[in-house]
Amino acid sequence: MTDRLKFGFGFHRFLVLSVDTLQFLLFLYIQQLNKVSLRTSLIGEEWPSPRNRSQSPDLTEKSNCHNKNWNDYSHQAFVYDHLSDLLELLLDPKQLTASFHSTHSSLVSREAVVALSFLIEGTISRARKIYPLHELALWQPLHADSGFSKISKTFSFYKLETWLRSCLTGNPFGTSACLKSGKKLAWAHQVEGTTKRAKIACNTHVAPRMHRLVVMSQVYKQTLAKSSDTLVGAHVKIHRCNESFIYLLSPLRSVTIEKCRNSIFVLGPVGTTLHLHSCDNVKVIAICHRLSISSTTGCIFHILTPTRPLILSGNQTVTFAPFHTHYPMLEDHMARTGLATVPNYWDNPMVVCRENSDTRVFQLLPPCEFYVFIIPFEMEGDTTEIPGGLPSVYQKALGQREQKIQIWQKTVKEAHLTKDQRKQFQVLVENKFYEWLINTGHRQQLDSLVPPAAGSKQAAG
Repeated sequence: MTDRLKFGFGFHRFLVLSVDTLQFLLFLYIQQLNKVSLRTSLIGEEWPSPRNRSQSPDLTEKSNCHNKNWNDYSHQAFVYDHLSDLLELLLDPKQLTASFHSTHSSLVSREAVVALSFLIEGTISRARKIYPLHELALWQPLHADSGFSKISKTFSFYKLETWLRSCLTGNPFGTSACLKSGKKLAWAHQVEGTTKRAKIACNTHVAPRMHRLVVMSQVYKQTLAKSSDTLVGAHVKIHRCNESFIYLLSPLRSVTIEKCRNSIFVLGPVGTTLHLHSCDNVKVIAICHRLSISSTTGCIFHILTPTRPLILSGNQTVTFAPFHTHYPMLEDHMARTGLATVPNYWDNPMVVCRENSDTRVFQLLPPCEFYVFIIPFEMEGDTTEIPGGLPSVYQKALGQREQKIQIWQKTVKEAHLTKDQRKQFQVLVENKFYEWLINTGHRQQLDSLVPPAAGSKQAAG
């Protein structure tokens, strides 16, 4: 087995992209965490494996988080129950029996333990600093426990597995821990009958920089706006938000939006990945390094991204459009996340999983339906226009619409209406506008906005 997978693409220059083979194998294996089992759904337990082992007593704790992707207890239990298989997957074939299993004398290479750091990391005596697994395993005082031999530069399979099982614990900076013991944030208004179930929590006061997490769940019929140090560089997870308008105007590390409906999300620059899963009728406005979507229906993405958006499985009626807004600190936040205006592949998505019945999963927003989005909060900063501007076809559509407005205003002015006629005309226009607000759903967005002074404080705080 080679250490690296390499793929070459021949253009003017030969470009080599590579991925660590052992880490890739681990990545493929852990996808089983979310596999659907008919036996599980019927009797509530995992299908027994020939190498099945009893689960550790301290892993049976139930989590308040019912979303399996968010449940760190199920992640820990999965790794614990499949630890032998994971280690065997990393063994050199010479260390396996004819039936492809390990023996008591099997040896694990140093490269394999480095790869396992993809899944496991830890601390020494519960210190705050986090170390990759291989650094801990290679630390001199732990050689006897981890089974590392300085002579062979390998680990004893038996000792390594025993050590890992004895030390394996839940992620103290994961989603479950954040919801259970993290700092609760009162960002959403506690309106009777609407947001009693809303949960917003963070671990930024205790977590290392790369593990800062903000969790938002079940925000309902709210406009929530924040530009805060709590968000800076944080992983943001948004779950089951409905009929809400959420503005997170800070530089973010990653964002996951799951099972949300009928909502608008306006995000500050996302330094790594923005991922949506199982969302309906959601609009996302963001600058991000990578966008990926799965199992969404009727969602619109106003995106600026240097990589092609990934359309995974289960999507219907996806619309892509150019990024079309700005706020005063936007360009500063882009610089902090290392994002620029070029290249921009918002209009060139990659369909990774195309269903057999699928014809065309996505479309580009028609220019005639394009409008600039205005963020309704005051902030300090220097950005006064959309970074990178707009594609010419969309800019032309805006110009034509502006021209029509000017013609309309000129027509009204030249009509020489009397004072009473002007009042009557104004009432008619306001009534039509009010009907349009209700029919489009924009009335709720306007009604949920707080007064300007308080709104500015909320956005900046």
